Amino acid sequence: AAGGGGRPPGPDSSLEPYVQTRIFKIIVIGDSNVGKTCLTFRFCGGTFPDKTEATIGVDFREKTVEIEGERIKVQVWDTAGQERFRKSMVEHYYRNVHAVVFVYDVTKMTSFTNLKMWIEECNGHAVPPLVPRVLVGNKCDLKDLIQVPSSMALKFADAHNMLLFETSAKDPKESQNVDAIFMCLACRLKAQRSLLCRDLEGRPGQARRLEPTHDASGKASCPC
Repeated sequence: AAGGGGRPPGPDSSLEPYVQTRIFKIIVIGDSNVGKTCLTFRFCGGTFPDKTEATIGVDFREKTVEIEGERIKVQVWDTAGQERFRKSMVEHYYRNVHAVVFVYDVTKMTSFTNLKMWIEECNGHAVPPLVPRVLVGNKCDLKDLIQVPSSMALKFADAHNMLLFETSAKDPKESQNVDAIFMCLACRLKAQRSLLCRDLEGRPGQARRLEPTHDASGKASCPC
């Protein structure tokens, strides 16, 4: 046969259904040096980078996860925190976004107060209200340097209808908490899509707010 050399298909291959992996685009926003790149490294690669340079423009990493038997590709988009690196790419960055992660450094109060600016930018690019958003306080391993108390961050998160995660991309013991941030969002997105499909099929349904549940130890888990 022309162009031969490939392996012939199996006897039942024509009957195998083609299942397309869904892709969820999650963007990470915050000041420079709050650890956005390190968080994406920790989730997608399981490691903390020995050395990072300032992100220029936009970078993204991806990880395929399995939720309730379905393979889902989580794309984590990391953006420069410095305005001079953002202008040319910011429109593309916010396009077709599925979830937003706002990151601040618990040891820098200015990175926390600047969150209002990042939320305004997000709203200014018409990110729909139903797009899930979470707040992440990074570098919590630096306990002696903390400037942003948990109570203040929680009040801010509640005011903006966001879940709060405090973690450390650097500390290996916190890696499960980093995973929880993105897995929780992936679970919420999958649940939202399932609800949307049922509504489109004309079945009666009521919108509801999905929150992570807590086990006996108080740790948050996915709502799915």
